[in-house]
Amino acid sequence: MEGSSTTQTKEIARMVRLPHLLAALFALVLATSSHAAGWQEHPEWGKVFADANVHGTLLVYEEGSGTTHVFDAARARKPYIPASTFKIFNAMVAIDTGAVADEFDPIAWDGKVRDMGGKPMVEWNRANSLASGMRYSTVWLYQEVARRAGQQRMQSWIDKAGYGNRDIGGGIDRFWLDGALRITAEQQVAFLRRLADGTLPFSARAQEIARRITIYEAGTDYVLHAKTGWATHGAQNNADPAKADDIGWYVGWVEHGGKRWFFALNIDITKPEDGGNRVAIAREILGTMGAFGSR
Repeated sequence: MEGSSTTQTKEIARMVRLPHLLAALFALVLATSSHAAGWQEHPEWGKVFADANVHGTLLVYEEGSGTTHVFDAARARKPYIPASTFKIFNAMVAIDTGAVADEFDPIAWDGKVRDMGGKPMVEWNRANSLASGMRYSTVWLYQEVARRAGQQRMQSWIDKAGYGNRDIGGGIDRFWLDGALRITAEQQVAFLRRLADGTLPFSARAQEIARRITIYEAGTDYVLHAKTGWATHGAQNNADPAKADDIGWYVGWVEHGGKRWFFALNIDITKPEDGGNRVAIAREILGTMGAFGSR
């Protein structure tokens, strides 16, 4: 009798749980379906990448329609090292930790000559600030403010904001360049949307400064916020990481006509001239979407 009672009790419990399990499963399927339905694939964008002879992805969230447009959705969900796109996050950490007073607070040049393509970069080899460091992508400046913030405080901000995979292994001044930090194009866009709306865990002042210093270009009727990134051997397209191609990023958003288009592009860089394709591809496709004016 006792065994029979126990069996009946378990059966009743199972029957009670079943509707909840089914409801949870239905909610999961519905959420997945809704997410998939919100992503509009654009295979025709592939021609723009092919004409530039590069492999990559572009994800655009069109705020007006609430639609996420994408070329190569699988790659848009693949995490890569953020490289200099992390400067946007790093700038807000610098402000809220007091590493610098504001975006114009200068940090003295350390005297080490840095070059690009064998030619010294004048903009890098002098004092820099968060603003100039964002404009010219001055690596040493943002490495210095990261060191001033420190590992513990940096990790805390990464965790609060839920940035990428949240892993800052590899050194406080290297983790976003060749360390353990990874982020997807999808996550980049989500982060930028929060920055534009001022809903990140940083202070309102830090977010406003980040929005100001990321203005890449402004026309008569549009504003483009953007940041490039380039990581050596970051493409993850070779079994030997040291032989992988470089990865190139271009992320940001365009404001025009009361609407916003948030975007994240990344490409495999196999030769130096591929770097220029980051901006060119994104601009061409965003232009067809009306982000810079009439289509």
